[in-house]
Amino acid sequence: MPTDTPTAAALQEELLRRARSRAARPAPAPETVRHGPAPLSHAQRRMWLMDRLGQGGASYSVPFATRLRGPLDLDALASALTALVRRHEILRTRYGQQDGEPYQEVLPAPGAMAPRVVETAAEGAGGLLAEEAHRPFDLAAGPVPRALVLRHGPQDHTILLTFHHIALDGASLETVAGELAELYTAATGGTAAEQPAPPQYADFARREQAATDRLEQGLRHWEARLDGISPLRLPRPAHPPADGGTRSAGTHTAPLDPRVPAALRELGRQRRATLFTVALAAGFAALHRFTGQDDLVIGVAGSHRQGAEMRGLVGLCVNTLPVRVNAGGDPSFTVLVERVREALLDAQQSREVPFDLILERLGAAARDTDGTALIRVSADVLGEPTTLRLPGTVSEYVEVGAGEAKFDLSFALVDTDAPAGLVQYGRAALDEEAAAALGAHYGALLTAVADDPDLRLSQLPGAVPAPRDETDAHPAETLLRAHPGVAEAAVLAPAGGPLLAYAVLRGIGGPTPAELRSRLRAVLAPELVPAAVTLLDALPRTTDGAPDPARLPGLPSAPAPEGARAEAVAEGFAALLGRRPRPDDDFFLLGGHSLVAVQLAERLRGALKLPLTGLDIMQARTPRAVTALLDARAEERAAAPTVTASRPRRSREGTVLVTGGTGGVGAFVLRELAAQGRPVLALARPESAHLVAGDGVDVIEGDLTDVAGLRKAVESADAVIHAACTFTRPEVDVTAMAAMVGAWSRGPFVFVSSVDAYGHPAGEWVAEESAPGQPLSPYGQAKLDCEALLLRAAGSQGRGGASAVRSPLVWGPHQRLRDQLRWGATGLLYQAAREGRPLVLPRPGTGGHAWFGAAWVHAAALARSVVSSLDAPVHGVANAVSGHVTWRDLAATLTELLGSDSEIREADEVHPDLDHRWHYHADRLSPSLRLQPGEDWRSVLAEMAGPSER
Repeated sequence: MPTDTPTAAALQEELLRRARSRAARPAPAPETVRHGPAPLSHAQRRMWLMDRLGQGGASYSVPFATRLRGPLDLDALASALTALVRRHEILRTRYGQQDGEPYQEVLPAPGAMAPRVVETAAEGAGGLLAEEAHRPFDLAAGPVPRALVLRHGPQDHTILLTFHHIALDGASLETVAGELAELYTAATGGTAAEQPAPPQYADFARREQAATDRLEQGLRHWEARLDGISPLRLPRPAHPPADGGTRSAGTHTAPLDPRVPAALRELGRQRRATLFTVALAAGFAALHRFTGQDDLVIGVAGSHRQGAEMRGLVGLCVNTLPVRVNAGGDPSFTVLVERVREALLDAQQSREVPFDLILERLGAAARDTDGTALIRVSADVLGEPTTLRLPGTVSEYVEVGAGEAKFDLSFALVDTDAPAGLVQYGRAALDEEAAAALGAHYGALLTAVADDPDLRLSQLPGAVPAPRDETDAHPAETLLRAHPGVAEAAVLAPAGGPLLAYAVLRGIGGPTPAELRSRLRAVLAPELVPAAVTLLDALPRTTDGAPDPARLPGLPSAPAPEGARAEAVAEGFAALLGRRPRPDDDFFLLGGHSLVAVQLAERLRGALKLPLTGLDIMQARTPRAVTALLDARAEERAAAPTVTASRPRRSREGTVLVTGGTGGVGAFVLRELAAQGRPVLALARPESAHLVAGDGVDVIEGDLTDVAGLRKAVESADAVIHAACTFTRPEVDVTAMAAMVGAWSRGPFVFVSSVDAYGHPAGEWVAEESAPGQPLSPYGQAKLDCEALLLRAAGSQGRGGASAVRSPLVWGPHQRLRDQLRWGATGLLYQAAREGRPLVLPRPGTGGHAWFGAAWVHAAALARSVVSSLDAPVHGVANAVSGHVTWRDLAATLTELLGSDSEIREADEVHPDLDHRWHYHADRLSPSLRLQPGEDWRSVLAEMAGPSER
């Protein structure tokens, strides 16, 4: 965590001196606490927009990992986590949207939060932690923190808590770690922790929103301060990294002598500056040497945490402050420190102005012509990281690399027992070779100014990277040829016309022109990006082998695009930006910004039923380009293979509503309904709508947390298949079912339930609709509660029959189901086989039980059973089971599929994840459950493991 921030003592002293010369501004009185939906704070708004634009990813996950050696009480940890989430509403808040505006809404406190426990050797922990940190959050459902415990031994564990940045910042993490330790201590002692009621973040957001009208003076200050600034140009890579999709960030670390931070701190003391200010000056010096530019801007983190009322607040209270410094005139480093100190003080005086409002005020000036953002570089000082300290254990911080960068370039001075200069960069934004040189130069620069702070900038380590020695080929042509789907490419510059690119694909199903041009835009400077990419069957050449311009199609005279999609795009621009655009008007020059991009994409997605994101709008920028992108996607959809109905579409009562269509089970249900020619209404979030939309499938936006949307969806359909589930938040599942049953007024209703609703029955064989046996997990209890709500309402007030279809493990070739195989009930075996560790199974006869294993069902068979229940309701509970497999047979098959040499052992102890010993009768749906070719368990596991897992 930062040890020295711009708000430290030296800066505050100067700020107070300056403040006395100005009229004091009274602080607004805190508003009365209100309940219900609240506006987002400005910092949250940017996080929400990044998520909606598709730019969030793991960049905005906050992984917090600690290795604990000593006894760990998992029940006490679960109790502490549950109490923590109950105390801080922001940790159980969902984020919705109404009339184009986002809001936050606190969800009920969870009944229990049990961490997921995985057995793994310490050597294999890094991959598991990184994979968990990369798992996306669903902001619409609520970013409840995820808890993972890796058990390396009886008294050796690694705990990973993963939060979303929208709910937590660095100061909050320290609060969370401290409170969690107190709550854990109380839980182990069987007492209640005495902690004062904390402030709630929604109240802070409401106060900030109410104060927005008082920010005009600050906005004018920033507008003047940043007038004329241009986004920084960095040397981009000639070719995008091949592994950029999995490792988008790079880091170079230069160890420093321990005397360096002390010398820099002393330099700051002499110049009335903090260590942070000196480190920031070093960042400006390195950037000046690296780019050769004088007028520079670096973003630093400011905090809104002021006053006693903010103490103990968990939430996102940071703001980006643009610090603009002119490094011209070859000043000494000490002079640069003074310039940085003045610029930082100036920024601090208007730190209450949210960065997103600054960007909106700057408009198109906040971006370069290619969309490059104003703030590309950040700087910080990093101190000792926060760890979780639990009584009776020894704590060790564990680094979890997310592999993604929030900024294109970041400088950091690591001020710990192992000091270092750190440079992190986006690998698609900065050339690897140049980044490596910058990392070395930054460390050398810190050492140089620590030894002699009077050195001039020209005398410091670092240099502008030399231009690459490229061939005569145009950079865009080089990039196109490097694409694995492109066989040939050429780029020409017609006299008096724009740059044009041509490509020949290697085969059918390659990249579209829009995708190729988007790839070029992501890497090249705007003047190097062709106006269009045209696909050809063959590249015409002259007798000497050069591309023949005479036979290449030229860019048409560019008439205004026509048709329904072009008109929808023009109307969308006009509705949201205030005037009807010309075909080549720039989105940002018309006043567009991130939120408008999200709103425009959602408007067009709903009107045209085509996939489109806010990021697409920001990259395409003009109505002509957006229309072309939509045309290309319409062509792709038309060319995509469609499901052929197994029998002609027949008239029927009406449309079937399907929830969970983007999940593993729901996807197979949609496929089965399409094969039967039934019209479908699929419930999906806006950003996922394109995953389920298709021939015969309409989309209605919503999710399980949107109660009003659920009611509307049910009222719009004549039959319901409810396959959606949160898995980890039973209270949400039950609330959603209550809303759907309340709106249900006609037709059949099928609920995809789980055999977990049987709990732990007494006998080995379980009949359909048997009473549950204790203990019953929260997940199983929620399924039972949902079934009860449904079955009580069935047949009344015009409602049709109801079916609760209980499924065991679901296997099928779908990514969600693959994830469940890797991390669900079978994750213990899968991960051990993947890592080559022994697979320890319960010996038959242990505890008096002759058989240990699992029931399973093929996803296609489950889908057939569910859909058949529309025409022939069960009027109760039915099991959907394809078969049963012993743990030994499953373990042997997994080791074979994964190419593992893991030893399979038997023991007289039963791991909780393997304590399953029941067989389930499945008579009521047996006709639909008959296995089709390829649906045996070994075949489906082979499909699920896949080549990438071997």
